[in-house]
Amino acid sequence: MTKSFWLCFVPLFVAVDALGIFPLFMNLTEGIEPQKIRRIVYQSMITALIVALVFIALGTAILNLLGITVADFMIAGGTLLFVISIKEIISTKKSAYTIDQDSMGAVPIGVPLITGPAVLTTSLLLINEHTLFVTALAIIINILIAGGVFLSAPLINRVLGKTGSKTISKITSLLLAAIAVMIIRKGIVMFIAQGIKS
Repeated sequence: MTKSFWLCFVPLFVAVDALGIFPLFMNLTEGIEPQKIRRIVYQSMITALIVALVFIALGTAILNLLGITVADFMIAGGTLLFVISIKEIISTKKSAYTIDQDSMGAVPIGVPLITGPAVLTTSLLLINEHTLFVTALAIIINILIAGGVFLSAPLINRVLGKTGSKTISKITSLLLAAIAVMIIRKGIVMFIAQGIKS
């Protein structure tokens, strides 16, 4: 159980990339009073949790309905993760958004910044290797960590500075690229094994 949890937690921690999206969070909430920022953070956590948990609950059933095998999804999902990670590595800044303060906690902070394509793809892939409960637990804890990072924004910003947060973002993107390659490799092996059996 413990090993399985950490095998889920680490890829999801990298996929959520709380420190990577931290600079954008700071830009989005600049000039907003602390009490409203806390409300935005709580709104973002609730939205991210609901979207992620509903997706992993229904995702497998949808794949079965469409006739998509685990190997198919691993190869496609791993490729998507790899493209996302490479884009983050080579980009000089996060995408800009025009936002309404009352809804920014839900969109874009909750979705797609916290729970985005990387988190959804990674979580669905992890369900096939671990249990739904362990994957859901890892998702919940990672989103809570992201919320904690955002609530601690003033302190973290002083410690890391802009350069530090950008450096950490690039390192986590590199780790995500490596995880994506591993997922693609496992998918190809599974696909070949299925072909041999049939």
